[in-house]
Amino acid sequence: MTYVIAQPCVDVKDRACVDECPIDCIYEGARSLYIHPDECVDCGACEPVCPTVAIFYQDDLPPEWAAYSQINADFFRSIGSPGGAARIGPVPYDPPLVAALPPMA
Repeated sequence: MTYVIAQPCVDVKDRACVDECPIDCIYEGARSLYIHPDECVDCGACEPVCPTVAIFYQDDLPPEWAAYSQINADFFRSIGSPGGAARIGPVPYDPPLVAALPPMA
């Protein structure tokens, strides 16, 4: 299991979680942030600093955002496992379900 960033992050991307993450596993897509499921060590440091309450432990995702577990995984199927978000910077991509959302902000 891992932490997942859900819809409240779309078009906000506050990045407080990025600053708090001790292992650099939170990547920036075009409209949202994503936690790499293979790099996350489940420390939970990101969850309490999220101002939009968008980060959830995978088993605790609210039903309306359950699809974000798969959306998060799909992001990394596209970009692979780069081994650190700071190394690659923002990625101009989001999985189709996020890319198709109307503007949130």
